[in-house]
Amino acid sequence: MPSREAKDPEEAKALADIEEYGCHILYVLEEDEHPPFAYSVGIEHNFKVPELVVVGLKPELSQTIINEYCRRVRSGERFSVGGRASGFLGGGFDCQFGSVHPDHYPEHFGWDIWFYDGSDFRIMQLIFPTTSGVWPWDAEAGEWVRKRQPLLDTPP
Repeated sequence: MPSREAKDPEEAKALADIEEYGCHILYVLEEDEHPPFAYSVGIEHNFKVPELVVVGLKPELSQTIINEYCRRVRSGERFSVGGRASGFLGGGFDCQFGSVHPDHYPEHFGWDIWFYDGSDFRIMQLIFPTTSGVWPWDAEAGEWVRKRQPLLDTPP
């Protein structure tokens, strides 16, 4: 683990979770026109694979998805940008992994920056379709879909 000493109970909890479970998960509430999101801290350190962010879902589902990702990478499974995977969402829906542009790091991933002592970490976005099978990049995706799940692969 990066040499890190907890300065408060929140940092102590994060470090304990990373040690015990392989990651710590943070959920950021919706604010103005920005949708809620959840992200991991510690997965890259423990398993040498990118951290994960999920945008636009409720806390419980977001946490379940990140925990499943952590469980699967702990068991040796690997995922890459552009790759699709099943088993993260109910209903038999696939998801796809997208890249995250580093310009999003300061605004979105403060705890990762704290843990890694800077922006030297990788993170992927888990992207999911609507229940109708429409992806955010599809022409038929409405404005609501695009705002609820913005893609983080380009600068803000």
